[in-house]
Amino acid sequence: MAVAAGAIKRDAAPAGDGTTLLGEAEFRFLRDFVYEHCGIALGEHKRQLVQGRLARRLRALGLPNYAAYCALLRSDPNGELGELASAISTNVTAFFREPHHYELLENELLPQWLVHKRRDGDRLRIWSAGCSSGEEPYALAMVLAEALEKHGATGVDARILATDLSPQALETARNGVYPLDKLDGISEERRRWLLRGAGEYEGYACVHPRLRELVTVQPLNLLHDWPMRGPFDAIFCRNVVIYFDQPTKQRLFSRYAALLPAGGHLFLGHSESLHGINDDFELIGRTVYRKRA
Repeated sequence: MAVAAGAIKRDAAPAGDGTTLLGEAEFRFLRDFVYEHCGIALGEHKRQLVQGRLARRLRALGLPNYAAYCALLRSDPNGELGELASAISTNVTAFFREPHHYELLENELLPQWLVHKRRDGDRLRIWSAGCSSGEEPYALAMVLAEALEKHGATGVDARILATDLSPQALETARNGVYPLDKLDGISEERRRWLLRGAGEYEGYACVHPRLRELVTVQPLNLLHDWPMRGPFDAIFCRNVVIYFDQPTKQRLFSRYAALLPAGGHLFLGHSESLHGINDDFELIGRTVYRKRA
């Protein structure tokens, strides 16, 4: 989409944050770009939010205005995509957020799965789609590691795939190092899965090597091709689709259904639902769905 010269001139007026204003033409381009590449729908009411969030990105890149940023996106769409998506979305996560999901996994699902996996020699796979900075997959890994020990199933091929689009979030997830004040959701008993830092890492904790063995962190755009073929026993896609419109949600959940066997589970965020979107699943608990046979 071409940017009108008049729009660039109007952008010359400084904004309150010291950058230029986001012009109409640039906002339209960004709105269409984000929808096409990330599935995120931006209404006109999001214009000020986009301007504020991307102002920091302009400063980091040393760009003079939003027209220059749009030109960068045109020249290399994939190179900046993760940074853009991270800037305009809200990455709120925590260890053991929405604890009822982990309780269901620990008390019901994993014991059932491991009986069959150990008997039949099958593998166990869980996908944390939209893993953000890694708190979710590492919390899942704690529950999984404990279940493998408890049920004598340490020989089961069990793995957790953690994916996200944000480069910064993925870097934190790969490092597995978190400030101590981020550990509030972890019980004292489970603190054994964390190693306290010393020296330059004072005030931080690192996840146990055993958790790293269970978790694979990879970049992935949910709207693009998926290299994995499944099947997954469970997919966690929590607080991700709140940014998507109805058609995008329908496509995404259909793709999830294709990677889950009958009886496989899909976990959504507290404000998300499949009602009126997909009939492949049945609701079995708070934001927990099971794929129909």
